[in-house]
Amino acid sequence: MVVDLSEEQPVKKLPNPIDKHVGSRVRTRRMLIGMSQERLGGALGLTFQQIQKYEKGTNRIGASRLQQIAGILNVPPAFFFEQMPGEGSGAAPGMAEEGSGFVVDFLSTSEGLLLNKAFVRIKEARVRKKIIDLVTALADDAGSAPAEDAAPKPADAGTAETD
Repeated sequence: MVVDLSEEQPVKKLPNPIDKHVGSRVRTRRMLIGMSQERLGGALGLTFQQIQKYEKGTNRIGASRLQQIAGILNVPPAFFFEQMPGEGSGAAPGMAEEGSGFVVDFLSTSEGLLLNKAFVRIKEARVRKKIIDLVTALADDAGSAPAEDAAPKPADAGTAETD
């Protein structure tokens, strides 16, 4: 019996969501403390490309390697499993479970990290609350108006209100 495999195409394996989450937490912590992929890789005896694969979830991080990474990044190994998508207890209070992945993704960006680092340096709760109120108002306002209405068009320039 001959089996024809010529029509079968290799199946590209997608990263496991848990591996992606753990990798994103490695990236978040590494960036939060200002460590480069090269430096983390050097401490582990790996290339920065391997660190990239870990952070994207392309390559799975073994338990012993995760323990090493935790030590280098100065966090407990459990840190990498916090705020896991799909875990009810890991979701932030008041946040829909499906939205929590967005928060983790945003905090993994350089913009999110910069915002977070600056925000946590603000010591006064009253000031932090005002910033949250401001950002919420801006987000609500931006969400209610289409992007093309944000700036007056040349035809509308004569009708734009001034303060």
